[in-house]
Amino acid sequence: MLYDGGFLTRLEDGVRGALSRWDIAPTTELKLLTISENATFRASNTGTGGDLVFRVHRPEYHTRREIESELAWIDALRAEGGILTPRPIPLRDGALIADIDDAGTTRHVVAFEFLPGKEPDAGDDLVGWFEKLGAIHAGLHAQARAWTRPEGFTRKVWNFQSMLGDTPLWGDWRAGLGLTAEGRATLEKTAQLLERELADIGTDGDSFGLVHADLRLANLLVDGDKLALIDFDDCGFSWFLYDFAAAISFIEHEPYVPALMNAWIAGYRTRLPLTDAQAAHLPVFIMLRRMLLTAWIASHAETPTAQAMGIPYTDGTIALAEAFLSARA
Repeated sequence: MLYDGGFLTRLEDGVRGALSRWDIAPTTELKLLTISENATFRASNTGTGGDLVFRVHRPEYHTRREIESELAWIDALRAEGGILTPRPIPLRDGALIADIDDAGTTRHVVAFEFLPGKEPDAGDDLVGWFEKLGAIHAGLHAQARAWTRPEGFTRKVWNFQSMLGDTPLWGDWRAGLGLTAEGRATLEKTAQLLERELADIGTDGDSFGLVHADLRLANLLVDGDKLALIDFDDCGFSWFLYDFAAAISFIEHEPYVPALMNAWIAGYRTRLPLTDAQAAHLPVFIMLRRMLLTAWIASHAETPTAQAMGIPYTDGTIALAEAFLSARA
């Protein structure tokens, strides 16, 4: 229960105390935007020519080197064009990361320009946006394959072990909210099957590399016909096709998901080849992501997203797992 009310007040005070390092007045209005892995605040009327978003990192998750690596990728994507994502805003001294003290704990803070737009929802033309997203994902993957990463580039690896195995980054799926013994047996069998199928897919350069890993609807901004990407905080090394599974986070059960998948594949193929055999692996990554999010909800129970999902999400995971196992029986 990291993000209780008192904690968020301390974070806001810490960000306000650091504003002068960006040449922003400490009286600037700050408003909490989101609480997820991190806490983000919007600073309005900053005097910098636009609003800014301040991201306060969750403690003991990313190292400074990992954050620097994320920002280096964002800078490279922006420099090469074709990807719309907020610009990291340097401090007065040129650095991109500020440290604030939170009751003896050092917290890393990064500022980004604020981009207009809204999260797409089920009332939007999601099929059309997913075709565009498929092309964007392919562009990200093409750049990641060709890009010479700076020395010391460090990001987490999202593989079976770090998702559902012995070293889970987001907690143990076995702690899923409301998980019964019967449900646990179903998910255990599913995890074992996922491990085998992922081993068969492999991690060669054609299938595994640097990905965003979290381009769910909440991390997309629709502004007219523009689609911007935000929150590269979970970018790391994983299967390229995992990016689609991340895109349908929390809507994996919806009946329109197959249409979104077909649109995404069509968009992807406008930029990179994707064989039918490769596309057939997408359900594996959807199941993998769903179990990962079940673990995340349990380990981040104080966040609004986790509270909104709760036990019904675990129940839905079991239902999807039963269908997944039945399809492979």
